[in-house]
Amino acid sequence: MEMFSTFFNLLLVILGFGLLIFVHELGHFLAARWAGIRAEAFAVGMGPVMGAWRRGIGFRPKSTWPDYMRRMHEYLGDELAPNEEPSPEQRDRAEKALGIGETEYSLRWLPIGGFVKMLGQEDANPNAVSDDPRSYNRCPIGKRMVVVSAGVIMNLILAAILFIIAFLVGVQFEAPVIGDVDPTAPAGQAVAQNAEALGITQPGLQSGDRVLEIDGSEANTFADIQIASAMGRPDREIEFKVEREGYDEPLIFRMTPERDQRARLLSVGLYPAFSATLDPRDRNNMIDPTLEALRLDEAGVESGMTLTHVNGNRVRTFQQILAEAEASEGEPLRTVWQHHDRRGEPVGSPVEAMLELQPVLPAQRYADAGEMDQNFESGLLGFVPLVRITMIPEGSPNRGILKPDDAVFRAGDLHAPRSRDFLRKIQGTEVGELDLVVIRNGEESAVTARIVRRGFFDGAGMLNVSVGTSHHVPYTAAPMERIALPRESPDDEVQTYTPAAAALDLLPGTRLLRVNDHPIENWADFRRALLEVTQEAQADERSAEVRIEVQHPTPGRERETVTMAISANEVAHLHRTAQSWSVNLSPVVFEPLYATRTANGNPLRAVWMGVEETHKILMLTYLTIDRLFRRTVGVDQLRGPVGIVDIGVRIADRGIMYLIFLLAMISVNLAVINFLPLPIVDGGLFLFLIYEKITGRPPSIGFQNAVTILGLALIGTLFVVVTYHDIARLFTGG
Repeated sequence: MEMFSTFFNLLLVILGFGLLIFVHELGHFLAARWAGIRAEAFAVGMGPVMGAWRRGIGFRPKSTWPDYMRRMHEYLGDELAPNEEPSPEQRDRAEKALGIGETEYSLRWLPIGGFVKMLGQEDANPNAVSDDPRSYNRCPIGKRMVVVSAGVIMNLILAAILFIIAFLVGVQFEAPVIGDVDPTAPAGQAVAQNAEALGITQPGLQSGDRVLEIDGSEANTFADIQIASAMGRPDREIEFKVEREGYDEPLIFRMTPERDQRARLLSVGLYPAFSATLDPRDRNNMIDPTLEALRLDEAGVESGMTLTHVNGNRVRTFQQILAEAEASEGEPLRTVWQHHDRRGEPVGSPVEAMLELQPVLPAQRYADAGEMDQNFESGLLGFVPLVRITMIPEGSPNRGILKPDDAVFRAGDLHAPRSRDFLRKIQGTEVGELDLVVIRNGEESAVTARIVRRGFFDGAGMLNVSVGTSHHVPYTAAPMERIALPRESPDDEVQTYTPAAAALDLLPGTRLLRVNDHPIENWADFRRALLEVTQEAQADERSAEVRIEVQHPTPGRERETVTMAISANEVAHLHRTAQSWSVNLSPVVFEPLYATRTANGNPLRAVWMGVEETHKILMLTYLTIDRLFRRTVGVDQLRGPVGIVDIGVRIADRGIMYLIFLLAMISVNLAVINFLPLPIVDGGLFLFLIYEKITGRPPSIGFQNAVTILGLALIGTLFVVVTYHDIARLFTGG
């Protein structure tokens, strides 16, 4: 059934893509007929002919050309030699007498384009001119400009119509509600401009905040937030107007986007809100591995179920689940899961399961974080947990080699690396194998992981697994030597301090056994013990000393008790930031929290929304091209036919209206790309016409040939590179 659904979605996307091409070429064709230009072929698709139709001849499995030529020779007789093609004048005369159409309409095997063949004009052959009065090159320049631009205009009109249809019915998008905030990113450190007036003391946006406006423009979807950040500039602030529960007026935040190495785009560190329903489509192939890792599958929890109750309380969003975790003080959550039908009615029996919690460790920011680096580690007082393998998606080369909850004890020549060093090691490793030692079920296990390449221009290696922090084993990676304090402004100088753990000079891979008299089995124990033994110091606002028994990662596994001095500031920071708990569930396994954009059945409103959205996507496409040249957007973020089809197939699961919306967006993009001033595409031809209008003569054939070859090379190279990234994403799940 899933295969049939995927095939049906693929068919829908191909048909939709074909519609865009058909409409584009129809624009050229109708304009050519209006201008009196002889249109000899109208094709949807490229390559060999699948089937063709011509008036007076009918449908043929391949081309109508053989039958057409036979009829021409029969009528014209001795005017033609046996293999001679008739002239345009002879064709006009014979076609009129025989009732045969001048145009062959064909469908071709490769759904990646289309064309209209006009007498005297071929994109790839500037020499194909004609002296016939109905040829393209003999047509007045003004009419030729209309013919060249008609395809683009038709695509914009089609986009507006598709947007209108989508908004009349309504389209679901991710709501502009904040689900998570990166505490080290701009959104986590920005202070509201009106914070003092509203009595707000904590910096940053918060989970549950709703973004109302971005730089004065209404935020309708979470994509608006992502686009504003990605298309921003690293030297210019973005203003967010935010609605927060409990406050009568909006909060105003200003922040400058920074490069996010995971997304490989500029970002402010905001992530969308999610519902409490496990995504039935499992778009990221993460649900089954996640349920397996948490052993929820053993209780009967499966994709499509909704987490309805936590500790007896009704929950509807992922943020409410986190709130219940916070209130539980570390105790496992009693959860109830239920299937529902489309009307929201329960189906089948509910499933009960216990959900273990993990401590939320404060972010410890690196003082020397480069643009390409992870900029923080989670931890306590400079201690850092080992890297944990959290999930291995379907299709990963390391599925079956690594397992959920593996703690990385060694990676090649790195012993107990921190997360940043581990990622650097993986990214710098050639495609092939890497020896790892992991702690699995309390024992050290040697495994050989497989490294794959991330992309064509990006030769960095990757494991294609998700990683996190190993809260479940009481080991520390190399303690951090310096930690950066939060900056109030991006222009402020970075201030750093030496954390308490740095003075202990512990080796990476040291095991934490005891804090004073408190035994340590995991990081929850470690945090709880530190909070308890520093409680009096926190109350008195003074420094503290604690005894930590450790086991060194030496051959003899020697034990030692060390004394750690904790400053008053660190004691206060520990008690302020190290009290939270969270579920070991990624929000991306749940369906997003949706908002519906609709005209509520008002046709005039739908028309306005459609025109507005067309203009918005048009400007965004040009902005994307600008950001490509500024190198804040990489070429690996672009999508070619393979990527578009892949996205379309996944999006089709969200409903026909969302697919229509996607096709409208592609139609606008197609219009923009086709009208860029590049050889081969419509924009380049239009530029030639402007030159001809100004100078009174067309560019020389030699010049046209040269730029045509250059254009073919540029477009061909871009096509190969983009297709490579598209295919790589299919295999890596990117």
